[in-house]
Amino acid sequence: MKINEKLNNEILELNKKLKDELDLKIKSYKEAYHFDDEKFFKELAFCILTPQSKALNAWDIIEKISENRLLYTGDELELVDYLNTIRFKNTKAKRLVLLRELVGLEPKKVIFFTDDIFEIRRWLVENVNGMGLKEASHFLRNVGFGENIAILDRHILRVLKELNVISEIPKTLSYKIYLEIEEKMRKYSNFVSIPMDRLDLILWYRQVGYMFK
Repeated sequence: MKINEKLNNEILELNKKLKDELDLKIKSYKEAYHFDDEKFFKELAFCILTPQSKALNAWDIIEKISENRLLYTGDELELVDYLNTIRFKNTKAKRLVLLRELVGLEPKKVIFFTDDIFEIRRWLVENVNGMGLKEASHFLRNVGFGENIAILDRHILRVLKELNVISEIPKTLSYKIYLEIEEKMRKYSNFVSIPMDRLDLILWYRQVGYMFK
């Protein structure tokens, strides 16, 4: 693997330039694990709405249905009216209800049944309807456990390709391919001495010009 030196230097510079903002973001993720159960559930529900939709729109919806309590009590028909700005709103309304039924009133206790973050991620993928490796990794990063896992969305994959960390962007991201690319990103993370959660924020910022959840 011959890293694109120009882009690599750009990433190292961004790491320096954005240090304070990155520090605050990582701190907020660590604090999120200690949220009460309702706020913690919001973080999980957010990652159900994000696939093929804008994260900003998904979070705006989560805020609204949390404030009016439908996130915690609403059925599919009540929820779907609030999901107009994201794709597959009917499916995602159903998934929010299924998620609530799965993790109940104490989601943290249900999800964090072990200290092994990779085992937790595997459980999320196997048990949460609509949650793949990307969404599970996104959730775990957002509650403070992203130091060693990758959120492989299209923005991150494009930069990894440009860096020559990967030779091509796969047409489909199977479980096996996801883990293979994640390992390559992990090696690059070690190479530049930037933890994966911090690196994800830098690469995202480099592509879109801002940081979000």
